[in-house]
Amino acid sequence: MGDPRALSREAALRLGPPQWKHACHALLYAPCPERLFGKIPLRFAVLMQMRFDGRLGFPGGFVDLRDTSLEEGLNRELREELGPGAASLHIAELDYMSSHASENPQRVVAHFYAKQLCLDELRTIEEGATRAKDHGLEVMGLVRVPLYTMRDGVGGLPAFLSNTFIGNARDQLVHALETFQLVPREQLQKAVSTAQKRL
Repeated sequence: MGDPRALSREAALRLGPPQWKHACHALLYAPCPERLFGKIPLRFAVLMQMRFDGRLGFPGGFVDLRDTSLEEGLNRELREELGPGAASLHIAELDYMSSHASENPQRVVAHFYAKQLCLDELRTIEEGATRAKDHGLEVMGLVRVPLYTMRDGVGGLPAFLSNTFIGNARDQLVHALETFQLVPREQLQKAVSTAQKRL
């Protein structure tokens, strides 16, 4: 998606249709006290999805003209992509994180949100996702981001960040992990550096 430029929410909203399309996506996360193999603390669970094009991204999509706000469009898209488990999920303006605009291949303003849930709520979304309207079509399935690094220094988050992401979803993920301190800063920086060497 070219080189997206950061915008304030107000500046982003001034870029209106029909010249610009607006898309909203959300990172959903929850505290997770579990341990991988009984040893590696997970601390948090973060959801992403495998898209129809084979890239990783966040649930969400384009805002329609019939939507009265960015958040209404995002909540509609989340219900379509996440299914019945997302019925009680509500993303609000206070969950907003950032906006980026890109003109290549088309003019799109991407708005990013993040919301903390409890682990039971996140699991309910995971369990209902296979019954979503778009499951197997636009969305191939939900994945949890591995928020740890294995002993080899590559497995886990570094390897995950080496995948192909849509638009600036990788940068959005890293920014959210740092902002909400979901991964210790030094560990996150090492994971990003290792992933960049593998790209």
